[in-house]
Amino acid sequence: MTESTLLHELIFNARDRSEETPALSDGKVTLCYRELAALTSRFASALSGFGLARGERVAIYLEKRVETVVASFGSPAAGGVFVPINPILKPEQVGYILRDCNVRILVTSTERLNLLQDTLATCHDLRLVVVLDSKGVLPTHSPVKLFWWSEFLEQDCPVTNRVIDADPASILYTSGSTGKPKGVVLSHRNMVAGAKSVASYLENRADDTLLAALPLSFDAGFSQLTTAFHAGARVVLLNYLLPRDVLKAIEREKVTGLTAVPPLYIQLTQLTWPESITEHLRYFANTGGRMPRETLEALRRHLPKTKPFLMYGLTEAFRSTFLPPEEVDRRPDSIGKAIPNAEILVLREDGSPSAPNEPGELVHRGALVGMGYWNDPEKTAERYKPLPVHAPGREAGLVLPEMAVFSGDTVRMDEEGFLYFIGRRDEMMKTSGYRVSPTEVEEILYATKLVGECVAFGVDDDRLGHAIQVIATPPAGGILDANALLNECRVRMPAYMVPSGIEVREGPLPRNPNGKIDRKTLSTAWVEQKINKLSHLA
Repeated sequence: MTESTLLHELIFNARDRSEETPALSDGKVTLCYRELAALTSRFASALSGFGLARGERVAIYLEKRVETVVASFGSPAAGGVFVPINPILKPEQVGYILRDCNVRILVTSTERLNLLQDTLATCHDLRLVVVLDSKGVLPTHSPVKLFWWSEFLEQDCPVTNRVIDADPASILYTSGSTGKPKGVVLSHRNMVAGAKSVASYLENRADDTLLAALPLSFDAGFSQLTTAFHAGARVVLLNYLLPRDVLKAIEREKVTGLTAVPPLYIQLTQLTWPESITEHLRYFANTGGRMPRETLEALRRHLPKTKPFLMYGLTEAFRSTFLPPEEVDRRPDSIGKAIPNAEILVLREDGSPSAPNEPGELVHRGALVGMGYWNDPEKTAERYKPLPVHAPGREAGLVLPEMAVFSGDTVRMDEEGFLYFIGRRDEMMKTSGYRVSPTEVEEILYATKLVGECVAFGVDDDRLGHAIQVIATPPAGGILDANALLNECRVRMPAYMVPSGIEVREGPLPRNPNGKIDRKTLSTAWVEQKINKLSHLA
């Protein structure tokens, strides 16, 4: 089998092995690898015809569909860098991403383009918007050139940009611990190595059908494409409204592999599963947070013949660990061991290895370590650091530093090398599988001008992972209507970011020694108060 070294080669090599094999299904449309490769090549040629320079960014703001996949693989094939934008983000957040990484070309739909009209005027590096064909009419007054998708694909030109596996292929935006999202830059090598590694332990093969239920802007969501294409398998794209839609798709498409986040699995366990699913669903995999044990047990009752894979991943290193199915009964709370071709270390603050069962920071080294955060040297230096010389795998005689990802997550490793998640060192929240910055939530709350002061924090929730709680004070000389603020949040925030609760207090809120609002004290007191109320009721 020809080995892929560049991201788009995953499709082209699968075509060369079996060009008529189904590759991608979107509703009633299924493309074989020959057709998918041809569309990917046409898109890459069109980008070259437009003059896309090596390394320039192409953003994709679409739901899951054939054009999303074509643009994602065609952009790096042309020497560009694709930037997938979660389709549930609001125009203000989309605009931030377009400006932050100086996007040159945007691929979107007419409906989304209409929402972005005011935003695009602020994106000064944007030169072209490719709009999916529809019965609509393109705006006559636009700050950038507009092309229909079919019209754009006619811009044929040979690809001349040289591409090697060390070049960036994608920028995936993930919430940072403070403020706006950060763009994680991943190379061709990162993404192809990840595809090969994950496909190897999931034992993906050409007769697999994988369900793409997660957003393709997620590393785990996009991994459904890369692992499937590496194996020459088929991917079914699903934009679901209800959990029942997921079950129907699994049954209808005879899905063999499913990867999802705990909140979706919790919802799925509350449904009646067709008995036939476990006959063809070979595995289910968890990512985006800890799977509650009762949820895991319920899934296994529904799927007695299906293998469970519990996984842990970092966008900064694409994928990190998995727990083999044969270990699930023995250690269901473990996040497993390093995936193939990666090493996971547990280090003390001085960089020395932690002893067995001693808490330390999870550090990822190897081919999947990303290229840093786009245009953010400070944040990159916090997370991507040289591996200490005395760390495992490093010898003092090696002069050049090796960069590793220091996750910020505290874990422990037992005597047999299995890892257990303890907690995050920063204040990031994980809700519905999304990483959410409390600062980003607070910035949006302040932008409403309905609050005086506010603080956001995560509260443990069996269904969501973290529920977002807000404590806010009224603006000076005014009053605060919690319901009005919540309604404004729904307008300005994607659904996963909307607070589960807003508590109104008179200000000012307590400060820490640095003069900042003391989020830790407020969150601890809020949780203790809730526990005391529950104890009193009991």
